[in-house]
Amino acid sequence: MTELTFEAALQDRTAEMLDACTKCGKCVEVCPSAQPANITDADPTDVITGIIDLVRSGDGSEISRRWATSCTLSGACIAACDEGVNPRFLLAMARVAIRQHDVALAERRRDGVAKFRDTSRDVTTLSRLQLEREALERLGQGAASQSTSDEAPDFVFYTGCNVLKTPHVALLALDIMDVLGISYRAMGGPSHCCGVMQLRAGDVEMSGRMGTNSIEKMAHSKSGQVLSWCPSCYVQFTETTLPAMERQRGARPFEMTPFIAFLRTRLDALKAACREPVALRVAMHRHPGVPSVVNAAIAILQAIPGIELVDLKQPAIGLQSASLGVLADHKRELQRAELQAACDAGVDALVTIYHSEHRELCAHESEWPFRIVNLLEVLGQSMGLHRDDRYKELKFAQDADLILGECGDLIARHAIDPALARDVIVKAMLGDQPLPLGSGPLAKEASQATAPTA
Repeated sequence: MTELTFEAALQDRTAEMLDACTKCGKCVEVCPSAQPANITDADPTDVITGIIDLVRSGDGSEISRRWATSCTLSGACIAACDEGVNPRFLLAMARVAIRQHDVALAERRRDGVAKFRDTSRDVTTLSRLQLEREALERLGQGAASQSTSDEAPDFVFYTGCNVLKTPHVALLALDIMDVLGISYRAMGGPSHCCGVMQLRAGDVEMSGRMGTNSIEKMAHSKSGQVLSWCPSCYVQFTETTLPAMERQRGARPFEMTPFIAFLRTRLDALKAACREPVALRVAMHRHPGVPSVVNAAIAILQAIPGIELVDLKQPAIGLQSASLGVLADHKRELQRAELQAACDAGVDALVTIYHSEHRELCAHESEWPFRIVNLLEVLGQSMGLHRDDRYKELKFAQDADLILGECGDLIARHAIDPALARDVIVKAMLGDQPLPLGSGPLAKEASQATAPTA
């Protein structure tokens, strides 16, 4: 029997979901993107019917196109469906179909390659502006990291790509596993691409090729599990690539578990390792796209002695902060409101879970009366672990030339082109700032203090 191609397997799975969909519209009704995307006046049944048309032909109603392209991957639609359909997956397939309908394959392939190269450049450069070679290799980057021992580890720890821009987070994950006595092999970065950028470009063949290649590299652990950090990689693998491979081959090569959700399964060991009280009143920056992660993060914070967790009663939507880029104005308003709510609540720290919101929010620490830290920093502090948040330190400078000077030694040691480094700093660090700086109370006080008097 000839094995299905990846594309054929994906098409078969998609067709089954389309047939199972009753077009009830419940997924539209619960979608948190509907209001900011201005589709609440549309009939939910018409909207989902248009999505099915888009998936099948690439052509559908304008309102359905708007819903598909405004998806922030919140996942509320999945829980709302009584038929076992994954509407989030269907919306991804609708976006693929739109690209395939509107754009020729050659251009889609070029777009996917360009986005992959840009991400690879940004991740590689920013990680090297912060880390020595040994730390990079520990995270699975560099020539020495490509060699593997004969003995399989307990788990493969899959970083994804973009967490390497804030490498202290990924290193803390490894430090925590060391304390818990867990053996692992770190993999990730551009050499282990999940294929999501190619899928977004509408190049299904290349997405399958990239994702399958990475899966085969990761399929070697005693537990048969991969611990993943990046939520977009997790969704890409578990909702698109792994199910298609299972349809091709009859079985999945491994199961994938979000790292924070995994830590919750070791909560008793974590509690025993949390020997130092952390006297902080904190609020959590939340995205509900993978509910088990948010629930686990809350449980972990509550297990740390000295922590007081405050609920800011703010809306939580999206898979991670980067996913809200499709609703840019709404995203800025959400961030502005959350920062103000944290200030009003008198918290000591706003705690991020994922890397994208940490990159976007961390520089606001300079103008609000609280810290912005990652969950693993707080957990690590109680466990006696610390990693400098070099990304935040550099971003505080808000000056590409100052940052370039600060990183001069590492630029030389890694043989990075200074012009390239400066370009990446401007675009991928300082430019990664959805809510502009300058509106926080400390920034306003500083501005008033330096204003000339009449």
